[in-house]
This record gives sequence, C-alpha cells and structure tokens, in this order.
Amino acid sequence: MFSQELGMNRIVVYDKPNFEGLSKEFTCDVPDLHELDFGDCISSLKVTGQPWVAYKLSKFEEDGIIFEEGDYAEIDNNNRISSLRLVHQDLSDPQITLYEHPNYEGQSKVVKEETNLAYGYFNDRVSSHVVQRGVWLLYKNANRGGWYHIAWPGERIYDYKTEISFDDNVSHLQPLKPGRPIITAKVLWDQKKVEAEHDVLIDEIVGTNCTEYEQTFTTNTTREYTATVFQSFHFSNTTCLKLGFSFQVTLGCSNIFIVEKGKCESTTTTEKVEVLLPAKIPPCTELSIQVVKKETTTSVPVELTICQNGKERKESAEYRCVSGRTISTRYTMKPVPAAPGTSQAKPQEA
Repeated sequence: MFSQELGMNRIVVYDKPNFEGLSKEFTCDVPDLHELDFGDCISSLKVTGQPWVAYKLSKFEEDGIIFEEGDYAEIDNNNRISSLRLVHQDLSDPQITLYEHPNYEGQSKVVKEETNLAYGYFNDRVSSHVVQRGVWLLYKNANRGGWYHIAWPGERIYDYKTEISFDDNVSHLQPLKPGRPIITAKVLWDQKKVEAEHDVLIDEIVGTNCTEYEQTFTTNTTREYTATVFQSFHFSNTTCLKLGFSFQVTLGCSNIFIVEKGKCESTTTTEKVEVLLPAKIPPCTELSIQVVKKETTTSVPVELTICQNGKERKESAEYRCVSGRTISTRYTMKPVPAAPGTSQAKPQEA
C-alpha cells in the first residue's frame, strides 16, 4: 500500500535560493510566518500535491502568488512572503461561466480548460463571473501575462468594476491543476484467467541416416531461439486518471511493468532460450525435430488505489500478457531403407 506521507499535501520553504539554508515544512495554512520565525525570508520552495498560495502580508491579505506542484529554485517575490494557504479544494473538473455584462447579463461563455481569450471573441469583454468548480486564475494579458485574480469555487462576482477593478480586462484563464495522485496497483493473481493457449512451430530440422550405422547428426548440441513476452494494461472507461500519470505494476520479484497513461500501456520483451538437440541419428532412420513455442494469453484483474488530496478512490483495471517463453522440441523418428552399398564395415571411431 502507499505511504500516507507520500499522499500528503505539503510545502517545504527555504531561506536561500536553490533549496539551501534554513527550511521549514508545512501541511496546512500558515496565517503568519513571522510567528514561526520564517516571515519575509523565503527564497526557494518545493510543493508536493495540491497548489499553495503565498501572500505578501499575514492573514492571506494582498494579492496571492500561486505555486503548483514542483520545485522552485528561485521565486519572484524573494523574501516577501508572510502567509501561506493550501488549496484544498477539488480541482479535478473545473468550470467557470463568464458574462459580458455586470449582474451575469449579456453573452455568456462556459470555460472548462485553460483558454486564451485573445484568440476568440470574448477578449477584454468579461464583466462578471460565477465559478462552478475548481480554482481559476484570470489574467489581464494573454499567455498568462500580467496581474491575475484568483477565483475560488462558488465565487460570484457580479460587477468587475466595483468589486475587483477588472472590468473588460480578462484575456486568459487557467484552472489550477491538482497534485499528482499516488497510485498503487494490486494484481489479483488468484483471479487469473488463461484465455488462450496454442503451439507455434518456429523451426523444423530433418536429418536422414541411410546407413546401417549410427551417424553424427550435428556437432552443436544446442540451438538458440528468441522468446517474446507482450504485456499490456487496460484502464476502465470511467478512470479518473489523466494522460501522463505513471505508476509501477509489480508482477514478481524482478518483473516490474511501468505504466504511463496514454503513452506506455504495453511493452514487448525478448530473451534467448536454448534447446537441446540430439548428437546422433540411429541407423536407417529419418529424424525430424520440431521446435515449438507455446503461446499463452492470460488476463488478470488489477485493483488501483488512487490517493489524491487526502481522498482515496478505487478503480478496476486489467493486466494482459501473451507469453511465448516456453520453447521445447519434439522428436519423430521413422525407418528408412538403407542406401545400396552401405553394408560395408562399420566406420572407425575418430
């Protein structure tokens, strides 16, 4: 199972750039960093999980600066942070409705993803809004430029001019991203199903000894073949995981399958397998050797535990494997008549 510490939202702050000097770690709101002897000194920080908002003044006053999950070796507001707020709200399905006029009147536009309004007809026309879900940054300039307003879930601003002095100025919208989830995969081996199994002929060697004496068949008693294993991972249609999320599926002591949603959900591995070959052919015998690969298709249910922002969710998935690692030989011998003139004396051993 996952570590509870790994699933925790936290911020680590440092009083020097590049994560050097004194440091402190926080997992909840900090109204006044001065009370903890760390006010107006933060120069770098690391965020794990949900975003944080840093404020220049205590008690979350003045404009906030957003820090999403990641490492920040240097920050713009160096030595000017006095309070910190954790964004604990659900950020998975953001939505905001923009209105052309105050009091939620005029043309409206529903936005569910990051949008550059400068590319459309709603640029610098917004005068009121309602936030349905998520936390949004409303920028004055395109491409995340200039001053921005932080819009929280449920926020209703009926008049930009009187409430935030931002009338007809919004050019870009960005919803905050949730922290990366901690994903644990449990393979339910006791529910494994063998869906198909069949033999594939990959080589056939035939030798004929028409003499009355044992003959050498081959000087190489082994032959090498390539075995393949194809693995794939299938998510449910209702998965909440976004593209790019990755995790490990442990299939055995030394077999770990790394899955990345939308990119690496299947893999093929190869290995060399040696098979033994007989060194001699009996007299008056045709020896046929068939090299056969057994291909087995199996499916196994997988239980995914997804921990994000203090919440746990279960999902079902499936691991599939087509294995051709079992390679064996089959021998068939049938009598053949001796060739004319082969009943001489037995050849001398070397």
